[in-house]
Amino acid sequence: MDSAYRDILHRCFRCGWCKFPLNYTDFNCPAYLKYRFESFSSGGRMWLIRAWQEGDIPTSERFGQILFSCVTCRNCVEACALPHIKDKLVDVFIEARAEMVDQGIIPPTVRDYFKAVSTSGNPYRMPSRDRGLWAEELDIPRYTDQEYLLYVGDEGAFDELGQRMARSVAGLLMRTGVSFGILGAEEVSDGNDVHALGEKGLAALLAGQNIALMNRLGVKKVITLSPHAFNAMRNWYPGHGAAFGVYHYTQILQLLAGKLAPAIDCGTTVTYHDPCYLGRWNGEYAAPRNILRSVRGLRLVEMDRAMQNALCCGGGGGNFFTDMLGTGPDLAARARIREALATGADTLAVACPQCYRMLADAVKDEGAQERIRVRELSDIVAEAVASGPRP
Repeated sequence: MDSAYRDILHRCFRCGWCKFPLNYTDFNCPAYLKYRFESFSSGGRMWLIRAWQEGDIPTSERFGQILFSCVTCRNCVEACALPHIKDKLVDVFIEARAEMVDQGIIPPTVRDYFKAVSTSGNPYRMPSRDRGLWAEELDIPRYTDQEYLLYVGDEGAFDELGQRMARSVAGLLMRTGVSFGILGAEEVSDGNDVHALGEKGLAALLAGQNIALMNRLGVKKVITLSPHAFNAMRNWYPGHGAAFGVYHYTQILQLLAGKLAPAIDCGTTVTYHDPCYLGRWNGEYAAPRNILRSVRGLRLVEMDRAMQNALCCGGGGGNFFTDMLGTGPDLAARARIREALATGADTLAVACPQCYRMLADAVKDEGAQERIRVRELSDIVAEAVASGPRP
């Protein structure tokens, strides 16, 4: 491990603040919330990595379970009491994972995830030719020289809820006259979660494939469906030669709000779940809320934990595919549904395809289908403007 990261390991004094949100209302680390052992908190994980680096504990299946249970939500970064190390906490965990990957000692579900992405270009093991099927009935052109490229990613291409989300976002862009195209079968995984799990070589390969194609096509602006893709393309694609601007779709819809004036009064109460890779990783909290506030008759209420304090859905850091946190009532997604119910909202709005799936499944696990619906933000807007004339 790089000496800079090793130095950080020695500076954590395991105060325990990293487990909590800034308002200390409840445990905010999904791994600790699930297992309730200090070793699954960020501070405990730091001490274990230190002992591992110094040869005091061996590489083992148990150590791998603890290390790969981190969902990279960055709650610990917000809560850490030490400003000179806090920004590097998640980087330390990723570096430690990378060492385990290099040693070939990783949990089976993580290995399966890497294998699927490396052989199929996506974790669903679906053929590349099917990546554009979500758009078959929308008549969206392939990207040539349009103003934007819409990148829908793995979930938008292959997950049922993600496909619904992709169609909804694309429909609003078409309705407002935005010039955009898609890559279809030529898209590959963005690599964000591969990188978070420590397989940096594969992540760089995926990034390189996407960047080479986008640069060859002359792409200047990319709209992403997923905050995970947004994070990868915004923060580490430039280091691999990317030369295009990147926007999450909520940032674009916010600019188009004037063209999407709702035609009906929706009369609903909504609470919004902040995706970690949009909020804590990239500081975008305003755009989704501004869009929701633009919908006539919509009442926006906040959960106790919101914005920097938001509880992760538990799907980040690759856990959406590797399922390192398993099942049960202490899963972050189920806790989040209970928190949303406490607001009195009838709708929980999301802006990430992974959050969409995690929270929609959690509603069923909580038996709350009659009390609250999980809806994707653009779908809420699309329903509100559906009966109005095109601008």
